[in-house]
Order: sequence, then structure tokens, then C-alpha cells
Amino acid sequence: MPGHDIIVIGTSAGGLRALSTIISALPADIDAVLLIVQHLAADKPSLLPEIFESLSSLSTSHPKDGEKIQKGHIYIAPPDHHLLVSQEHLRVVRGPHENKFRPAIDALFRSAAITYGPRVVGVILTGYLDDGTVGLQAVKKRGGVAIVQDPQEAQYPSMAKSALQFVEVDYCLTLAEIPNLLVRLTKEPVAEEKAYPIPKEMEIESNIALQQMNTKEFLENVEEIGTRTTYTCPQCHGNIWQIKDSKPLRFRCHTGHSFTANVLLSEQTENIENALWSAVRALEEKVTFSRQMAQQMKSYNLHKAYMKYEDYARNLDKEVSIIRGLILNGFATNRDIVESTQEQQE
Repeated sequence: MPGHDIIVIGTSAGGLRALSTIISALPADIDAVLLIVQHLAADKPSLLPEIFESLSSLSTSHPKDGEKIQKGHIYIAPPDHHLLVSQEHLRVVRGPHENKFRPAIDALFRSAAITYGPRVVGVILTGYLDDGTVGLQAVKKRGGVAIVQDPQEAQYPSMAKSALQFVEVDYCLTLAEIPNLLVRLTKEPVAEEKAYPIPKEMEIESNIALQQMNTKEFLENVEEIGTRTTYTCPQCHGNIWQIKDSKPLRFRCHTGHSFTANVLLSEQTENIENALWSAVRALEEKVTFSRQMAQQMKSYNLHKAYMKYEDYARNLDKEVSIIRGLILNGFATNRDIVESTQEQQE
């Protein structure tokens, strides 16, 4: 029987330091493959393979689509691409964002769980919000092992706290303790895969990430796993379905974008702010033009018209100040809400 030889790791803010600690402590002969999602900027090159190769005796790379999986190697999701697994090969695809990210942790963990079942070890490290929680649930449903960094140690504890809240985690450890556990797990036999069948909804969401359905199939599958809501997708502005019986609360649109409730709230907050700044811009243009008209009327010695435009501009300026105040001080940020909720749940 194989050991737990498929190790998937997800991290976001603060991840470089956390990953460096783990990778540098792994032996060169570890009988496993490591698949990593570190949230990255889509428009900037990644130096992670070079950084990690300098710290570890394991070879490291951004894989190419269709590349065959090799043990003793570290594969890191490239910028602006999901990293998925399919049989003995890797998929590198530009599927829809999940939780605002591409690469997304949930997408990798879900595909690994479907493909390798009990052989998978899922590790969630430091990061903001809750990408990775649903993916770690998938690992557990398929008989794998769930590990979470101790949130008291994590630079950004939100992802770890979310995983601990919604997943039956097997181990909650410090970074220093995780490498030895990973090595030990690779040597332990795993359960039989048939004891952990693939849930239908997990298979559907994996296919959505791969974008291997036509329009009719997309709609039918989203209808099967979710209930249509009155919300619109903040990324493509299409309809959104609430995923049935999901904890944490989750949503998907018919094109494939996926959000937990916290991420959807964050996106809505950002969209509201963008709309308010657009209103400020439009009003400021109107103020400037009204004052230009006022000066024009003044040059014609039309005093009443001059005062009318000046008063109009002054009132618009007051409205601009109100909107600016709303942007700067008027509503709590999503970070405030998430952190407050997690504190109450501890």
C-alpha cells in the first residue's frame, strides 16, 4: 500500500516565510510529491522555484500543462493559473477564479482529493480570509489527512482559523513540527480508496474548474449543486447560486466563479467603493464645469446667473464631501467583520 505521498499545501499572505521553514526541513529522499498554491499577483513573474531550490535539496518548478508527476519534486502553481491534478499528470489552466484567486487553493486540493483519495495530505498555512477551507474538506471526505498551522503562530491567522472551524482537522501544529509529520505520514499505509467515494458535488466543481462543459451542462450542473439567488457575480455580473448544505456558506455563478460568503462580501465592498469613487469623479467634474460656467456668466455681467452656478457648485461640493466621508469612514471593512466573527467563535 502507498503512503500519504501526495502533499498539497496552500497559503497566502505571509506564505513565503512559512513555506521556506517547511521546505528547508524536508529530506531529499522524501517519498512524496509536493504541490503548492501560494497566492500570487497575476501580472508579475514568480521567483518561488528559484527561492525554494536555494533552500531545499528537492527540485522545484512551475509545471507545464500535461507534465507527468514525479516524486521528490515540488510543483508550484504559476501566476494566473490553477494547478490541478489528473491521474498521473498535472493540469495548468486559466479556469475561473475561486475566492478571487487564480491559482486557488480549493481548486488544487479538490482535484487532488478526487484523483488520489486517502493518499492526500492537505496543509493550510498563514493567509487572509478562507481559501483552502473547502479544499481541505474535500481532502477529508476522500479519506486524506488535514493539517493546519497553529493560528497563534501564523502571521495572518484567518485561513487557519477558518479551517479549524469548518474542518475536522487531524493536526494543528507549528511550522517547525510539520516537516517531521509529513515524512512520517509518507511511510504510513493509507485506507482503501473505495471506502471514500467521490461525492457528486465535488466531481461537478472539479469539472467546472477544468472548464470541460458546454453552456447547457454548466447551467444544469450548477442547478444540481446550488439554489439560484437574487445576487449577481461581482466578477462577471451573472446569476449566482448558493451551494446546498455548504459550511462555510458558498456561492457559484454559471460561468464558474466561486466565493465563500466572506469573499463575496469582500468583493461587494470593493465594488461599492469603486462605484462611490466613480460618483465622486462625476460630481467633481460637474463642480468644475459649473464654476467654469459661473465665471463665464460673470464675464457677461450676468450676476444672477453667476450666483446660480456658484450656489450649484457649492452644493455639489457638499455632496462630494459626504460621499468621500462615506468611503473613508462610513462602513466597516470586510477584514473588520471577519476578524470580529472569528474572535467571537474562539
